[in-house]
Amino acid sequence: MVRRSVLFAPGDNAELMRKAADGDADVVVFDLEDAVAPADKEQARESVQLVLSTVSSNSHICVRINPVGVSATADLAAILTDTTPDSVMLPKASSADDISALERLLDEYSADLPVLALVESAAGVLNAAEIAAADSTDALLFGAEDLAADIGASRTSEGREVLYARQRVVVAASAAGIDAIDTIYPDYGDLDGLHDATEFAAQLGYDGKMAIHPEQVAVINDAFTPSDEDIAWAERIVAADEETNAGVFEVDGEMIDAPLIAQAERVLERAREAGQR
Repeated sequence: MVRRSVLFAPGDNAELMRKAADGDADVVVFDLEDAVAPADKEQARESVQLVLSTVSSNSHICVRINPVGVSATADLAAILTDTTPDSVMLPKASSADDISALERLLDEYSADLPVLALVESAAGVLNAAEIAAADSTDALLFGAEDLAADIGASRTSEGREVLYARQRVVVAASAAGIDAIDTIYPDYGDLDGLHDATEFAAQLGYDGKMAIHPEQVAVINDAFTPSDEDIAWAERIVAADEETNAGVFEVDGEMIDAPLIAQAERVLERAREAGQR
């Protein structure tokens, strides 16, 4: 599935959850964790369960639960009783043990759901490969804001303080053959800055980016959707590869070898996932 944009909606606000599910985000996350105050958790569980049972959406619906050992058990009891989301997001994933613990809880409800693991701590970054390799993990998400707080870093617009971690997460996801989703862009009114940050994430190898406001979705989707020019280039590469059956060949004056063929194939795959081919 395509996961260019991953939009969060607060779990204690049914109207915003329905609005998000009616939009253009590839994934909509009903959030029971950071977006909900501790005193409102129970009401949020009821709201999420209600919306899950009645909403109709073209988006993939995910629920971000609270960490295992906090209130994940209560969250799952609410959302897996008479309803089922398309996936579950686990925040604060610090090791493969966290994924295993969640798998055991899901088994109690016979719920075989993909897990989107949010890596947002020093331990999570160091253990990103084992988290990504866990059976249920279907995507790694990089959370720069919580990571910066965990390691005592000061967030900057350039993001140099989290670049190593950002790269480590995308490499771990790629090695496991799963999606990598980049961190949020907190200034939701700065769409130009969001565009630049998303373009950079795509250059790093990320497959999508988290969003905290509906207006961010179009910018993110566009950045992770191949242009007509990119698709035409990729089609010429793949066609020439099939025709020549040679290790190295020339297209448009450019020498093409295996890495560029793989890049072209990835462009076409992304185009297919976005419904362009």
